Amino acid sequence: MIKNSIIRGILLASTLLSASAYADSFTMWARTDDSNFLPKLVEAFNKSDSSHKVELQLVPTAELVQKYAVASAGGSAPDALSLDLIYTPSFAASGQLKDITDLAKSLPYYGNLSPAHLSVGVYNGKTYGLPFSSDASVLIWNKDLFKQAGLDPEKGPTNWAEIRSDAEKVNALGKDIKGFYFSGNCGGCNIFTFTPLIWASGGDIFSADGKKATLNTPQMRDAIAFFQGMVKDGLVPSGAQTDTGPNFFAAFASGKVGLSPSGAFAIGALNVQYPNLHYGVTYLPGKTGGWSSFAGGDNFVVSKDSKKLEAITAFLNYVYSVDGQTLMAKLGSLPVRSDVAKEALKGLDERYQIAADAMAHGRTPYTVVFNDLINSGNGPWITTLNKAFFADASAIEPALKEGEAAMQSIIDTAN
Repeated sequence: MIKNSIIRGILLASTLLSASAYADSFTMWARTDDSNFLPKLVEAFNKSDSSHKVELQLVPTAELVQKYAVASAGGSAPDALSLDLIYTPSFAASGQLKDITDLAKSLPYYGNLSPAHLSVGVYNGKTYGLPFSSDASVLIWNKDLFKQAGLDPEKGPTNWAEIRSDAEKVNALGKDIKGFYFSGNCGGCNIFTFTPLIWASGGDIFSADGKKATLNTPQMRDAIAFFQGMVKDGLVPSGAQTDTGPNFFAAFASGKVGLSPSGAFAIGALNVQYPNLHYGVTYLPGKTGGWSSFAGGDNFVVSKDSKKLEAITAFLNYVYSVDGQTLMAKLGSLPVRSDVAKEALKGLDERYQIAADAMAHGRTPYTVVFNDLINSGNGPWITTLNKAFFADASAIEPALKEGEAAMQSIIDTAN
């Protein structure tokens, strides 16, 4: 009798322990693009916290949005998601996410979190996404080609005229060397690296609330003409016109391109894969100076029906801690907390600090229909750019008028 009571007590305790462990765990999905840092971050958190655990599942990047939408509709969504930040307004508008305003405002370091991430984490005045991982768009140049061309290899350009002049001099080296490269048929690439040129010049492609397209502006026309001129004069390889993204990094990595807009991710990739390629990193400038950057990466969002806020908060506190931010920086994600960024980047390649500064003062476009407008291979953004980049000056304004109208139609339908 006593023995049976002891056994029952042990079984009950075991059951309660399992239930408790389950209650203090939460499920999380992320795109496979995050595989370089996220599994190790989760592993470190799980080892550091005996009360809370993360159960991580990586989903192929191209499938994540659709898979989450289906799971959410069917009541089987994960508790949380590492979501490409530009999709946060769309997911919030569709009612799939939990309002985490109180959680966000309770964080003592909330005011130091990436403002660009937060700007797209808010919908109708409520917070649905918090900064998680980050990247920033920058301009990189080949120091060896600069030196061969008689340029100062330690000095990057600070305005469009200097980019053009440097590209011309590198291009003059001849053979298969080109002055400049961009992926001319890639919507995502160009929103990341071309839009900052417009922002830094005082323009934008959307109104602040994302409800009005503003493509046909002086700043946009000037930026298109800037790229179009380099294409027309042979400073850009002909393959740029059809490049949908595969050569976004590879062209510069070949060592045969003088300058190229890129992202902070290129620093780690070049250092590891191309250690003999000497390069510099600077900001993407405006027409006459200044600079801007696209703040990319992921927001952390919570599914509307999740009840695991205690465990989720514990994980976020770890992510935002000095240890968490340092680990993420070592694994290739820029810090999203500005007050600990320098400490998190200490001992790493100093060029990361330039990218971190760019990200901290960067921007992210706000729209609930980002995919239809920007990422779609047949969308108005890349259709407009590709048509204008590789034409003559007379095509610029008609292309922008048509593109703006097509964008506005999509926005109006969504709203």
